[in-house]
Amino acid sequence: MDKDTLPVVILCGGQGTRLKEETEFRPKPMVEVGGRPLLWHIMKLHAHQGLSNFVLALGFKGEVIRDFFLNYREQTSDLTVRFGRDGAQDSLRFHEPHDIEGWQVTLANTGEVTPTGGRIHRLKKYVADGPFLMTYGDGVADLDIDGLLAHHREQGRLATVTGLKPLSRFGVLEDDGAGSVVRFREKPRLDSYISGGFFVLEPGVFDYLNDSCVFEEEPLQRLAMDGQLAVYNHDGFWKSIDTYREYLEINRMWDDGDRPWAIWE
Repeated sequence: MDKDTLPVVILCGGQGTRLKEETEFRPKPMVEVGGRPLLWHIMKLHAHQGLSNFVLALGFKGEVIRDFFLNYREQTSDLTVRFGRDGAQDSLRFHEPHDIEGWQVTLANTGEVTPTGGRIHRLKKYVADGPFLMTYGDGVADLDIDGLLAHHREQGRLATVTGLKPLSRFGVLEDDGAGSVVRFREKPRLDSYISGGFFVLEPGVFDYLNDSCVFEEEPLQRLAMDGQLAVYNHDGFWKSIDTYREYLEINRMWDDGDRPWAIWE
């Protein structure tokens, strides 16, 4: 499993309806954190750990993401541009040697309203040669990707999902059953694990996908039932930017210098 060529698929096509204040004119991955698109932060945390081959599944307002990368080409003459391996016109692959040094980016149009499983399915021609990582364009973490990959190899399953225990949005009351509070915990870490949205997938996963499926529903359920879904537990930082409140919060964190996901700094 050569990290230099291991593809990192990022799903960038959702409409971000719960972040409408910021996504009316741009897709959610292009919402800015500290003056940079959230997508840049996600790619940066992978590239810092040796993964620089990105395949972006575009959809809603995908032209904004496309323009972001094409603008880099206009800023430098030292840039190699080529189309995807099959010459398809729905993708553009290029290398940027400056701010995003060493990154190789493939932009693939996977449809305006295609569900998550369908988007992955439509990327088969770019990643089907071997295992690949997959994540979403709205979450950051200080994830140990080497640890994730090692765990995936050890488990030998078709898919590995990152599991984590999120913090509760609310304070938790514990009572004595007689009307008195015996303990109050302010936004504790929950007991149950949830999907952190960072996956390692083998080509066999495509047998579970089609153009109309939602990855988080039947495909993951079938993988689990077939004993083909492993979990890698992440106890560090994780944050999904799904609402305007979360957008404001992560920007406050950045401005305050509280940036645990920025492992490249």
